[in-house]
Amino acid sequence: MPVQVSSEIGKLKRVIVHRPDEGIARISPKRASELLFDDIVHLPQMQEEHDVFTDILREFLGKENVLETRQLLCEAIANDAEMKKWVVHEIVDYEELPKTVEETLMKLPDDKLADTLITGYLEAEDHILFDPIPNFIFTRDIAVTVNDHVIITKPGKEARFRENYLSRFIFWAHPIFAHLKEQGRLINMNHVEEFPPSRRGEVVSLEGGDMMIINKDYLLIGRSERTSAHAIHALRDKLFERKVVKNVVQVNIPQERSYMHIDTIFTQVNNNHVVAFKPIVLDGLSSNVEVHKSNGTSVFYHSVRDFFVNEINPNMQFILSGEGESPYQEREQWTDGCNLVAIKPGVAFTYDRNPHTEKAFKKAGYKIVHARQLLKDLKSGKVKPEEVENTIINLPSNELSRARGGSHCMTCPIERE
Repeated sequence: MPVQVSSEIGKLKRVIVHRPDEGIARISPKRASELLFDDIVHLPQMQEEHDVFTDILREFLGKENVLETRQLLCEAIANDAEMKKWVVHEIVDYEELPKTVEETLMKLPDDKLADTLITGYLEAEDHILFDPIPNFIFTRDIAVTVNDHVIITKPGKEARFRENYLSRFIFWAHPIFAHLKEQGRLINMNHVEEFPPSRRGEVVSLEGGDMMIINKDYLLIGRSERTSAHAIHALRDKLFERKVVKNVVQVNIPQERSYMHIDTIFTQVNNNHVVAFKPIVLDGLSSNVEVHKSNGTSVFYHSVRDFFVNEINPNMQFILSGEGESPYQEREQWTDGCNLVAIKPGVAFTYDRNPHTEKAFKKAGYKIVHARQLLKDLKSGKVKPEEVENTIINLPSNELSRARGGSHCMTCPIERE
């Protein structure tokens, strides 16, 4: 089964998702900020909204091609006993728990072990071992497929370290991905010998929301609150060495929570359309772009827009969050109006709480359909997936939106046409 992604908009064929788990229900107001969550959510409603999202993905991709992290983790545990010992040991050691906990975990059935490693809850003893990892629903951040390579990212915040251990384990031990390591197509940014801190002590941190493969030659990486310039440069050198891409594009954006990754301010949804937050993407507010080329040269642009129209597509148009007007553009950027994932060119998911951005989509020629209605029509046969064109799918988002991540964040594509 191929692992290959060379664009943001090619027909999606396989993707990794994570259903909101029980750990999210343990987040308290006091711990929310520390755990990188902005609000307290109602888990059953959040799960129902996420189920609508993944059910539509299954209608378009096929059930077998929407991969759930819990299932992948179970299968990886069953597949590789030595790697199972490694991940249990590393997590117990990181959490500074007694050796007896490691022994207890190793005795659990595969499914119970997977649940405990994800949620932190040991059901057999009715005991909480670890903090929850609520951001695991944002599978975009755990790893990124760039052409035929997979890059295992390194989180910028301690609250996401256990996600990182689980992600490494899945990509090392699961049968779907085992060939990547054997063929030298797995780049692990946690490997300190290959990706050490700089001589000045700059850390290696890079999250998937800051990475976009625009076409086979261009990889965009955001320099943001969560991704360091040192990490970008180290990865750039590795990619050029392996001839994975010809251009690594560093997108420098304000290092603020509001713009934690570049996919919070723009995403591509069609051949000629990018959804964008005007102040940064078009106006270049506190932002610029550096194109690093494999021949050793570089090009500088004052805005993301200038980069796209000069290097990628002179006909690129920008659909603006909040129609490019304040205060709506700021409000709707905050509620992920720019954070969309395309399942094929011109068909993408967004949240149902950005009315001014919705107007901008309609002006650009898109139909708007609510996810619940589309799902009903798909299941009844009234609408077939191949018939859906130039459509923005509005996801229910009363609870999902509280987590501060949209559909782009909630998907880790591993295969596109």
